Amino acid sequence: MTAKGSKKRKPARATTKLGYNERHAKSGISAPLPDIETFPNQYKGYEITIVIPEYTAICPKTNLPDFGTITLHYKPDKHCLELKALKTYIHAYRNVGIFYENAVNRILQDIVRACRPIKATVTGEFAARGGLRSVIEAKYPA
Repeated sequence: MTAKGSKKRKPARATTKLGYNERHAKSGISAPLPDIETFPNQYKGYEITIVIPEYTAICPKTNLPDFGTITLHYKPDKHCLELKALKTYIHAYRNVGIFYENAVNRILQDIVRACRPIKATVTGEFAARGGLRSVIEAKYPA
């Protein structure tokens, strides 16, 4: 106990038993990526689904490539995503070290910032690695 009567806490572990650390966990979250351009929406009350089967990135721990399909489903408000700009944005991930979970949430964050949709869902379906296949989904509004 400390002088003030509270228990002394153990410092947080800098690295897990498997060698993961804070640098791995934050990798790619703030990496510079191309802007996603938009164009003015002409209609109301419809939804758009875009399937991007060519997602690749780098695992920040192993430096091995990750592969997956990103599916974006959104209801536009005043702006729609321009597909060529979206493709350029997604392809920029191929040089970024980022975990699946961070990539899906970063993609959603950047899409919401670009077009301010009424609602949006980003789903990442990633190729099996070590016998495990991951599916990550992030929604706006949360």
